Amino acid sequence: MGASYNVLVRVIARGTLNGFVRNRVARGQQAAVKAQLDSWYEETAKAKWANSAELKSQWGSASILSAERVVFNIKGNDYRLIASINYDYQLVRVKWLGTHKEYDNIDAREVPYDKKRYSGSPDQD
Repeated sequence: MGASYNVLVRVIARGTLNGFVRNRVARGQQAAVKAQLDSWYEETAKAKWANSAELKSQWGSASILSAERVVFNIKGNDYRLIASINYDYQLVRVKWLGTHKEYDNIDAREVPYDKKRYSGSPDQD
């Protein structure tokens, strides 16, 4: 029998969320977006999901793309957060975060994490 983990979810990485707000969100909206992302982070970090059904029961508006990839709606669906999830190890890794309009131009199932996206200026892609 495999190892059993009874730990809370570990979210990787809060710095990505903060960098997104600081570098990609208009100043007038930063406080509201940060509050929504902080709320998502805190709720996610307290979770203990065994599978996508349990995640969906907590985050009803989330879209399950695959066994390992989920899209969360942030700030009334103004923003989308794509995460990869390993339920066995209780790990959530933020892969991509952007506006709904930007989301429409990517492949959510394949988009890789791009550190530069969250550390540069708002005009960078």
